[in-house]
Amino acid sequence: MPFVGYPREDMPKGLPFRLSDYLELVDWSGRILREDKKGAIADQTPPVLQRLNIEAKHWLYLTEHFESPFKGMVGCVFKLKQTCVALGYERTPGLRACKQFFP
Repeated sequence: MPFVGYPREDMPKGLPFRLSDYLELVDWSGRILREDKKGAIADQTPPVLQRLNIEAKHWLYLTEHFESPFKGMVGCVFKLKQTCVALGYERTPGLRACKQFFP
C-alpha cells in the first residue's frame, strides 16, 4: 500500500504516515534493541538512507516510480557491472539509472 501521509478527513486508501516517518521508526526501533541482541543498531550508526548513500528525494521518487527508471537489474554500479560480467552481457543495462539513484 502507498504511504499517504498523516491521518485526516477524506483519507485516501493507504498507510497513514509518510515513508520518511516509517524509515525513522524502523531506525529508532533498531536502536532501542539491546546491544547484545542480533540486529541492534548502535547509537553512532548513521541513519539508514545515509548508510545506503541514497538521497531522500531519490528514495521517495523510487517508492512511487520504481519501474520507471529500472527495467531489469538494480543496484550500485559496481555490483551491476560485476553481475553483467558474470552473466556474459556485453552491455550494462540500467547503468544510467543506477548511477543516478545509487551513487
